[in-house]
Amino acid sequence: MASPPGSASDFPNPHLFALEVERLHRLTIWGRWLVVLGLWLTVGLGSLWNFRYEISLLREHFTWAALRYGIIFNRLASLGLAFCIGMTLAILMWQTRNILWGRPKTWQKHLEQRVLRIRRQGKTHPLWRWVCCQEDLTQGIRHRKNNHNQ
Repeated sequence: MASPPGSASDFPNPHLFALEVERLHRLTIWGRWLVVLGLWLTVGLGSLWNFRYEISLLREHFTWAALRYGIIFNRLASLGLAFCIGMTLAILMWQTRNILWGRPKTWQKHLEQRVLRIRRQGKTHPLWRWVCCQEDLTQGIRHRKNNHNQ
């Protein structure tokens, strides 16, 4: 059965296409971690700042009751910290799953479709130079070939 036009099998160099998909995946990982870093620097620090009195009390005399009341009476700060912790754990679990069992087929297909969409749009796409920039990729391929010949 023939593949639809514009699919990954129509790409002239499958190795180059796989490199571009891998670059997009790495870019996605970096983007997710940057979002979490931004959350911790804004929401997380603000929430910890609101907890500063309770933290000082807990450092002197830690009890679970004091922790519970600190959370209950600082609901907004508690939600902020819970959101930051939840986002961090979600990305850690997502990345661990990808490392241990590989990327799911649906995610891989999604990445391939995004690379094809980036290629179709060309240099006007914001991710073009990080995903599909031919000069960087061909220099890396030439460099590897030169190292094998020596």
